[in-house]
Amino acid sequence: MITALEALTDRDPNRRDVAADALGDLLRGTALDTETARLLVGRLVSLAVNDPETKVRESALNSISEAFNHHRLPLDLVEPLAIVMPTMEPELLEHALYILGSTHDPRALPLIEPFLHHPDQRVREDARLAATEITASEGPTHNY
Repeated sequence: MITALEALTDRDPNRRDVAADALGDLLRGTALDTETARLLVGRLVSLAVNDPETKVRESALNSISEAFNHHRLPLDLVEPLAIVMPTMEPELLEHALYILGSTHDPRALPLIEPFLHHPDQRVREDARLAATEITASEGPTHNY
């Protein structure tokens, strides 16, 4: 894990890409505690926001998505993604919208809503699914 974290800042985009994927493998499993997952996701968010290479950003976003399979992560941790979302390619937006929806935080809705009117139909659908994920989790819970 330490090696992968260090490689996130390597000059070689291929090493950054592989490192982001490796962290995604860790986040996909159940071995990490929530605090460690938050640390990794924070570093991956920074990579997704700042890296100039699309493939590296996509790997980072995909790895962040993996974290939500086993961890409940706060919106504040992933909210920096919203800053760059207007400039993202549709393939990257798919991941970013999924991530925002996976927080189940109603405060993410205003970050998602502009993409309900995106020119790309797939992005509009991803935004709709992300918004639905949040609004569905806001409803009352029933104990049967």
